[in-house]
Amino acid sequence: MHELRTVMFRKVVLLACAATLIMQGCRKDPSLEEVNGPPSPGPTPLSLNIPAWALDSIHPLNLPYDNPLTVEGVALGRRLFYEEALSNDYSLSCANCHRQEHAFSDPRQFSIGTDGSVGRRNSMTIQNVAWDHFFFWDTRALSLELQALAPVTNHVEMRNTWPTVVQRLAQHPEYPRLFEQAFGTAGIDSFRVAFAIAQFERTLLTFDSPYDRYVHGGDLSAMTEQQVRGMQLFFGEARCNDCHAAPRIQDHGVQNIGLGRHEEDLGLMEVSGVEAHRGRFKNPSLRNVAVSAPYMHDGRFATLEEVVDFYGDDVDIADPNLDEHMFGWTLGLVDLDAQERADLVAFLHALTDQRFLTNPAFSDPE
Repeated sequence: MHELRTVMFRKVVLLACAATLIMQGCRKDPSLEEVNGPPSPGPTPLSLNIPAWALDSIHPLNLPYDNPLTVEGVALGRRLFYEEALSNDYSLSCANCHRQEHAFSDPRQFSIGTDGSVGRRNSMTIQNVAWDHFFFWDTRALSLELQALAPVTNHVEMRNTWPTVVQRLAQHPEYPRLFEQAFGTAGIDSFRVAFAIAQFERTLLTFDSPYDRYVHGGDLSAMTEQQVRGMQLFFGEARCNDCHAAPRIQDHGVQNIGLGRHEEDLGLMEVSGVEAHRGRFKNPSLRNVAVSAPYMHDGRFATLEEVVDFYGDDVDIADPNLDEHMFGWTLGLVDLDAQERADLVAFLHALTDQRFLTNPAFSDPE
């Protein structure tokens, strides 16, 4: 009997110890939430507001999993887009060469760096880039984040170093807090700068032109009769939509459009080294094209009339690298008279989205 009582006593003690351990294991560590408060919920997810007609299965959105859009990230990126501390002498920001009123392009033929150096290609527009998979005229950047990294250290643009930029931002009275809010943890580095700028640029959506209101909104007064004729030519006989397809008035090709076989700029060939890529450049969107002059990779055309005349008269169909999209020209199917050319230009003006060009959400936050 004594042995039985001893065994029972030991079991009770063991059960009591186990219960104590369980209670201790379940008890919250007072050094965590009780001391510091509840954990931060982190950056706020942000969804793009895109009309249903602008989405298609052929060209899905290209939103990287490792840089999701957030309210805080976009706000930080907007501020950095206009931040002149990114340049070596505090004189240039991204916005100097990508101006909102010009569809975030540069009205100069070539942009000018902090030391007066002149670039060799016209600055591309930044609009609806959430669909794009490569960047720069020669496609050398395969993500918007990689594109955003490049101008800071380019010797003909901002001429800075990333350690200098990071130090400046880290010593700023507001940026350390903004970076922590945007990414959930403290710290500033070149990748976070580029990621934030890329987030902001992906919000630069433009889908409210007279063309959009006419075609998708049912507003038959949104375009003039001449613009309607030009639209019919654009999507018909003039074959513009072979390379600039709706709804974004762009495809995602890298094309040789017959600008000439003896151009110094090799285009994609500079990146790939492949002869067949000579003269191939990224296909730009024609949205807001009336405000994004000059045109082509080298800004050779000052007006839309010059562009239309090139397609009407001067395409080099003998170029061995001429893109297959240009088969309409090789077959002699494109023949535009003066009235048709004027109608086309009128339609191109109907692609201007005034709300995009003046949207305060895209402007300098200062």
